[in-house]
Amino acid sequence: MTALRNTSLRTLLLGAAALPFLSGCMVGPNYHRPQAIISPQFKEAPPPPGWQKARPDVAAMPKGDWWKIFNDPFLNGLEEQVATSNQSLKEYEAQYRKSRAMIDSVRAQLFPTLSGKFDFARNAQGGSAQNSTNGFTYSTSHSYTSNTWTTGPSVSWTVDVWGMIRRQIQEQVTSAQASAAIVANMRLSYQSELATDYFSLLYQDSLIDLYARNVNLYQRNLKILQNQLDAGVADPTSVLQARYLLQSTQASLANAHIARAQYEHAIAVLTGRPPSALTIPATKLPVSLPPAPVAVPSMLLERRPDVAQAERNMASYNAEIGYEIGAFYPQFTLDASYGYSGNPLSQLIQAATRTWSLGAGASETIFNGGARSAAVREAEADYDNAVATYRQTVLSAMQDTEDQMSNLRYLEDQLALQNAAVQSADQAVTVSMNEYLAGTAIYTTVITAQQNALQYEQNQLSIREQRLVAEVKLIADLGGGWNSSELPTKASLQTDNPLLPSFIQKDKN
Repeated sequence: MTALRNTSLRTLLLGAAALPFLSGCMVGPNYHRPQAIISPQFKEAPPPPGWQKARPDVAAMPKGDWWKIFNDPFLNGLEEQVATSNQSLKEYEAQYRKSRAMIDSVRAQLFPTLSGKFDFARNAQGGSAQNSTNGFTYSTSHSYTSNTWTTGPSVSWTVDVWGMIRRQIQEQVTSAQASAAIVANMRLSYQSELATDYFSLLYQDSLIDLYARNVNLYQRNLKILQNQLDAGVADPTSVLQARYLLQSTQASLANAHIARAQYEHAIAVLTGRPPSALTIPATKLPVSLPPAPVAVPSMLLERRPDVAQAERNMASYNAEIGYEIGAFYPQFTLDASYGYSGNPLSQLIQAATRTWSLGAGASETIFNGGARSAAVREAEADYDNAVATYRQTVLSAMQDTEDQMSNLRYLEDQLALQNAAVQSADQAVTVSMNEYLAGTAIYTTVITAQQNALQYEQNQLSIREQRLVAEVKLIADLGGGWNSSELPTKASLQTDNPLLPSFIQKDKN
């Protein structure tokens, strides 16, 4: 009997010892990055002479601090505050830290659960009996009180034989990487939004300067005409025309001040400050534009954080398929306990009061109405949806980049033509004024020439602003110097020590 018991114990121990070695397999498909729909080169950016396709000159753009190519110290200071003070960005950073913590939560399932207990119970039991002797009946009663002490550890371990837990870890790790890409994408988005607002503010400053100069000119013209009217050498119509031209320009000047204030308020909020805490000095639009970076479409796969996010989501949903497939396989559990139970406490730790147990179990769902198959199909559909989202994200990235490249190319041509139109309009104003003073033209001709000249200068400033905004958007569309290698690695996301609580070890999240 003892030999049979020992044989059963050895069989149980050998079977339990073999389970961890079976945990090297993982059911489900391994992840392979799907092919994106991408062209070999951009349609709107033909390569310049001498350009090597394998090494485009995008490396000339500052890594991360892309806004420095505009050589504006005030803009540099504002942009640096986005990464540290923008409250919307801090929301995404908090979500990223939460996703990292969830990795440790899932990873904990790989380890045994160790518990300890110390119990005390006081029990009382009473009884009574009746006896008859020599015709007499009498009863007796008694009670018994005992103390029971129990102590000892126990351990339970679900062995990840089929890789369900490891698939969950894969899913959460890639999800955390996608969350990190979201942080990078939102940081780039807020930085490009700030640069766009900043150049729009400078556009309003330039408009304010243009309107102010024209208001001064129109005020002088109106004064001259009023004096001529008072002297009887000018007609009232000319005075009225000069007055409404002045008044409409003054209204445009007020509207430019409104727009400038709104841009300044928006920039303050982007830098994490209340609008009252920021004052941007008046500055005109820069005349020159830094050279636009050159790139090939394949670079978008590595340099755009939104593309990286979509790619990591695919990997996450691929791991979900493996997890759902694992539900078709049995789950193995090992349990062990060791302890003492006795009375009184002074006799507790003795061989006679020792208890222990060692066991292994397996469970398998035989039938659940097709729920497992439905879960697998759902996970596969999620993966297919993620693949389509990834490919569409790449296509949208190419469209955005092509748009800004074509904008820069055609806006350059438009600006050259508009500069010529401004010069012609200025000449027309001079000629019409001379003709009016010579008495060969009416003042309406002067008004028309001045209105045209003002409108052409407005268009000129608008084109210059559009070029700056297009360059900002192009740099952002190319990733702003970001690279997917900046995402946290799988190893770096699993460095927390499971044996130490979070308040003891240094927070790596």
